[in-house]
Amino acid sequence: MMLEVKDLCVSYGAIKAVRGISFYVDEGEIITLIGANGAGKTTTLNSISNIIKKQSGSIFFNGNDITAVHPDKIVRQNLIQVPEGRRIFANLTVLENLELGAYLRKDKDGIERDMERVFGFFPRLKERIRQNAGTLSGGEQQMLAMGRALMAQPKLLLLDEPSMGLAPILVDEIFEIIRRINADGTTILLVEQNAFKALSIADRAYVLETGTVTKSGKASDLIADDSVKSAYLGG
Repeated sequence: MMLEVKDLCVSYGAIKAVRGISFYVDEGEIITLIGANGAGKTTTLNSISNIIKKQSGSIFFNGNDITAVHPDKIVRQNLIQVPEGRRIFANLTVLENLELGAYLRKDKDGIERDMERVFGFFPRLKERIRQNAGTLSGGEQQMLAMGRALMAQPKLLLLDEPSMGLAPILVDEIFEIIRRINADGTTILLVEQNAFKALSIADRAYVLETGTVTKSGKASDLIADDSVKSAYLGG
Protein backbone atom coordinates (compact mmCIF):
# COMPACT_ATOMS: atom_id res chain seq x y z
CA MET A 1 0.00 0.00 0.00
CA MET A 2 1.14 3.57 -0.63
CA LEU A 3 -0.16 5.20 2.56
CA GLU A 4 -1.06 3.58 5.87
CA VAL A 5 -2.44 5.50 8.85
CA LYS A 6 -2.54 3.49 12.08
CA ASP A 7 -4.40 4.42 15.28
CA LEU A 8 -4.03 8.17 14.71
CA CYS A 9 -5.02 10.39 17.64
CA VAL A 10 -4.92 14.19 17.63
CA SER A 11 -6.14 16.57 20.34
CA TYR A 12 -6.52 20.33 20.55
CA GLY A 13 -6.19 20.86 24.29
CA ALA A 14 -9.04 18.93 25.90
CA ILE A 15 -10.80 18.39 22.57
CA LYS A 16 -10.12 15.03 20.92
CA ALA A 17 -10.31 15.81 17.21
CA VAL A 18 -9.18 12.40 15.89
CA ARG A 19 -9.71 9.29 17.99
CA GLY A 20 -7.62 6.34 16.86
CA ILE A 21 -8.46 6.15 13.17
CA SER A 22 -6.81 3.73 10.76
CA PHE A 23 -7.05 3.58 6.98
CA TYR A 24 -4.94 2.97 3.89
CA VAL A 25 -4.50 4.18 0.31
CA ASP A 26 -3.25 1.91 -2.48
CA GLU A 27 -1.29 3.23 -5.45
CA GLY A 28 -3.56 4.49 -8.23
CA GLU A 29 -6.66 4.94 -6.08
CA ILE A 30 -8.85 7.90 -5.31
CA ILE A 31 -9.79 7.59 -1.64
CA THR A 32 -12.16 10.04 0.00
CA LEU A 33 -12.81 10.94 3.62
CA ILE A 34 -16.34 12.27 4.10
CA GLY A 35 -18.09 13.59 7.17
CA ALA A 36 -19.67 16.66 8.72
CA ASN A 37 -17.77 19.78 9.77
CA GLY A 38 -15.64 18.97 12.81
CA ALA A 39 -15.43 15.26 12.01
CA GLY A 40 -11.62 15.37 11.86
CA LYS A 41 -11.06 15.24 8.10
CA THR A 42 -8.74 18.25 7.71
CA THR A 43 -6.95 17.36 10.95
CA THR A 44 -6.21 13.95 9.46
CA LEU A 45 -4.66 15.43 6.32
CA ASN A 46 -2.63 17.93 8.34
CA SER A 47 -1.38 15.07 10.51
CA ILE A 48 -0.22 13.12 7.47
CA SER A 49 1.73 16.17 6.27
CA ASN A 50 2.93 16.69 9.87
CA ILE A 51 1.68 20.27 9.91
CA ILE A 52 0.09 19.60 13.30
CA LYS A 53 1.30 17.50 16.21
CA LYS A 54 -0.04 14.00 16.68
CA GLN A 55 -0.89 12.65 20.11
CA SER A 56 -0.25 9.07 19.07
CA GLY A 57 -0.38 6.70 16.12
CA SER A 58 1.85 6.13 13.11
CA ILE A 59 1.89 6.98 9.42
CA PHE A 60 3.74 5.07 6.69
CA PHE A 61 4.29 6.28 3.12
CA ASN A 62 5.69 3.85 0.56
CA GLY A 63 6.87 1.67 3.44
CA ASN A 64 8.70 4.51 5.23
CA ASP A 65 7.67 5.70 8.68
CA ILE A 66 6.91 9.42 8.24
CA THR A 67 5.15 9.91 11.59
CA ALA A 68 7.76 12.35 12.91
CA VAL A 69 9.33 13.47 9.62
CA HIS A 70 9.52 17.24 9.11
CA PRO A 71 6.95 18.60 6.59
CA ASP A 72 9.60 19.72 4.07
CA LYS A 73 11.08 16.23 4.00
CA ILE A 74 7.61 14.77 3.46
CA VAL A 75 7.29 17.03 0.40
CA ARG A 76 10.67 15.70 -0.79
CA GLN A 77 9.10 12.21 -0.76
CA ASN A 78 6.46 13.53 -3.22
CA LEU A 79 3.57 13.55 -0.78
CA ILE A 80 1.95 16.91 -1.53
CA GLN A 81 -1.03 18.67 0.06
CA VAL A 82 -3.39 21.25 -1.45
CA PRO A 83 -4.65 22.98 1.70
CA GLU A 84 -8.17 24.08 2.51
CA GLY A 85 -8.61 27.68 1.43
CA ARG A 86 -6.05 27.32 -1.42
CA ARG A 87 -3.27 29.39 0.21
CA ILE A 88 -1.92 30.74 -3.06
CA PHE A 89 0.58 33.61 -3.06
CA ALA A 90 -1.78 36.45 -3.98
CA ASN A 91 0.91 39.03 -4.76
CA LEU A 92 2.81 36.73 -7.12
CA THR A 93 1.82 35.92 -10.69
CA VAL A 94 0.27 32.64 -11.80
CA LEU A 95 3.63 31.67 -13.32
CA GLU A 96 5.53 32.50 -10.12
CA ASN A 97 3.11 30.43 -8.03
CA LEU A 98 3.60 27.46 -10.35
CA GLU A 99 7.38 27.86 -10.30
CA LEU A 100 7.30 27.80 -6.50
CA GLY A 101 5.61 24.41 -6.70
CA ALA A 102 8.79 23.14 -8.36
CA TYR A 103 11.21 24.84 -5.95
CA LEU A 104 12.87 21.53 -4.96
CA ARG A 105 13.50 20.49 -8.54
CA LYS A 106 16.59 21.04 -10.72
CA ASP A 107 15.38 19.35 -13.93
CA LYS A 108 14.64 22.36 -16.12
CA ASP A 109 13.28 20.31 -19.05
CA GLY A 110 11.05 18.30 -16.70
CA ILE A 111 9.74 21.48 -15.09
CA GLU A 112 8.84 22.87 -18.53
CA ARG A 113 7.06 19.61 -19.44
CA ASP A 114 5.10 19.64 -16.20
CA MET A 115 4.19 23.30 -16.72
CA GLU A 116 2.62 22.34 -20.06
CA ARG A 117 0.92 19.38 -18.38
CA VAL A 118 -0.61 21.74 -15.81
CA PHE A 119 -1.80 24.04 -18.60
CA GLY A 120 -3.36 20.98 -20.26
CA PHE A 121 -5.45 20.40 -17.13
CA PHE A 122 -6.07 24.11 -16.51
CA PRO A 123 -6.03 26.11 -19.78
CA ARG A 124 -7.29 29.21 -17.97
CA LEU A 125 -4.07 29.40 -15.99
CA LYS A 126 -2.11 29.72 -19.23
CA GLU A 127 -4.41 32.57 -20.31
CA ARG A 128 -3.71 34.34 -17.01
CA ILE A 129 -0.04 33.41 -16.66
CA ARG A 130 1.14 37.01 -16.03
CA GLN A 131 -1.76 38.00 -13.77
CA ASN A 132 -1.32 38.34 -10.03
CA ALA A 133 -2.91 35.30 -8.39
CA GLY A 134 -4.98 37.49 -6.07
CA THR A 135 -6.93 38.83 -9.08
CA LEU A 136 -8.16 35.34 -10.09
CA SER A 137 -11.67 34.07 -9.40
CA GLY A 138 -12.20 31.51 -6.65
CA GLY A 139 -12.33 28.67 -9.15
CA GLU A 140 -9.17 29.84 -10.88
CA GLN A 141 -7.39 30.11 -7.53
CA GLN A 142 -8.36 26.51 -6.76
CA MET A 143 -6.98 25.47 -10.15
CA LEU A 144 -3.76 27.34 -9.38
CA ALA A 145 -3.40 25.65 -5.97
CA MET A 146 -3.82 22.25 -7.62
CA GLY A 147 -1.48 23.18 -10.48
CA ARG A 148 1.19 24.37 -8.04
CA ALA A 149 0.96 21.03 -6.23
CA LEU A 150 1.32 19.11 -9.50
CA MET A 151 4.56 20.98 -10.22
CA ALA A 152 6.05 19.12 -7.22
CA GLN A 153 5.43 15.78 -9.02
CA PRO A 154 3.21 14.22 -6.32
CA LYS A 155 3.04 10.46 -5.98
CA LEU A 156 0.20 11.06 -3.52
CA LEU A 157 -1.88 14.24 -3.71
CA LEU A 158 -3.86 15.30 -0.62
CA LEU A 159 -6.80 17.51 -1.60
CA ASP A 160 -8.60 19.40 1.18
CA GLU A 161 -12.07 20.70 0.25
CA PRO A 162 -11.33 21.52 -3.41
CA SER A 163 -14.95 22.52 -4.11
CA MET A 164 -15.34 24.90 -1.16
CA GLY A 165 -17.00 28.17 -2.16
CA LEU A 166 -17.27 27.33 -5.85
CA ALA A 167 -20.31 27.67 -8.12
CA PRO A 168 -21.90 24.32 -9.07
CA ILE A 169 -20.64 24.45 -12.67
CA LEU A 170 -17.07 24.96 -11.42
CA VAL A 171 -17.47 22.12 -8.92
CA ASP A 172 -18.25 19.79 -11.81
CA GLU A 173 -15.17 21.04 -13.67
CA ILE A 174 -12.84 20.61 -10.67
CA PHE A 175 -14.03 17.06 -10.04
CA GLU A 176 -13.59 16.12 -13.69
CA ILE A 177 -10.01 17.45 -13.51
CA ILE A 178 -9.37 15.46 -10.31
CA ARG A 179 -10.50 12.35 -12.17
CA ARG A 180 -8.16 13.17 -15.07
CA ILE A 181 -5.19 13.80 -12.76
CA ASN A 182 -5.77 10.39 -11.21
CA ALA A 183 -6.11 8.72 -14.63
CA ASP A 184 -2.80 10.34 -15.56
CA GLY A 185 -1.08 8.43 -12.75
CA THR A 186 -1.43 10.40 -9.49
CA THR A 187 -2.89 8.71 -6.41
CA ILE A 188 -5.34 10.96 -4.54
CA LEU A 189 -6.62 11.27 -0.97
CA LEU A 190 -9.60 13.61 -1.05
CA VAL A 191 -11.34 15.39 1.82
CA GLU A 192 -14.60 16.90 0.64
CA GLN A 193 -17.86 18.26 2.07
CA ASN A 194 -19.69 17.47 -1.17
CA ALA A 195 -20.04 13.79 -0.33
CA PHE A 196 -21.99 12.90 -3.46
CA LYS A 197 -19.34 14.33 -5.77
CA ALA A 198 -16.52 12.75 -3.76
CA LEU A 199 -18.14 9.31 -3.74
CA SER A 200 -18.93 9.62 -7.46
CA ILE A 201 -15.23 9.70 -8.40
CA ALA A 202 -13.64 7.69 -5.56
CA ASP A 203 -12.68 4.02 -5.50
CA ARG A 204 -13.13 3.66 -1.74
CA ALA A 205 -14.28 5.90 1.10
CA TYR A 206 -14.15 6.31 4.85
CA VAL A 207 -16.91 8.04 6.81
CA LEU A 208 -15.67 10.08 9.79
CA GLU A 209 -17.89 11.09 12.68
CA THR A 210 -16.48 12.99 15.67
CA GLY A 211 -12.97 11.76 15.00
CA THR A 212 -13.69 8.09 14.38
CA VAL A 213 -14.22 5.97 11.26
CA THR A 214 -17.82 4.74 11.40
CA LYS A 215 -18.07 3.20 7.92
CA SER A 216 -15.73 2.27 5.10
CA GLY A 217 -15.90 0.42 1.83
CA LYS A 218 -16.28 0.81 -1.91
CA ALA A 219 -17.52 4.27 -2.80
CA SER A 220 -20.22 2.72 -4.99
CA ASP A 221 -21.54 0.78 -1.98
CA LEU A 222 -21.49 3.78 0.35
CA ILE A 223 -23.31 6.01 -2.14
CA ALA A 224 -26.14 3.46 -2.06
CA ASP A 225 -26.08 3.05 1.76
CA ASP A 226 -29.28 4.38 3.36
CA SER A 227 -27.55 5.81 6.44
CA VAL A 228 -24.95 7.58 4.30
CA LYS A 229 -27.69 8.87 2.01
CA SER A 230 -29.70 10.34 4.87
CA ALA A 231 -26.70 11.85 6.65
CA TYR A 232 -24.62 13.19 3.74
CA LEU A 233 -26.44 12.90 0.43
CA GLY A 234 -29.67 14.78 1.16
CA GLY A 235 -31.93 11.78 1.49
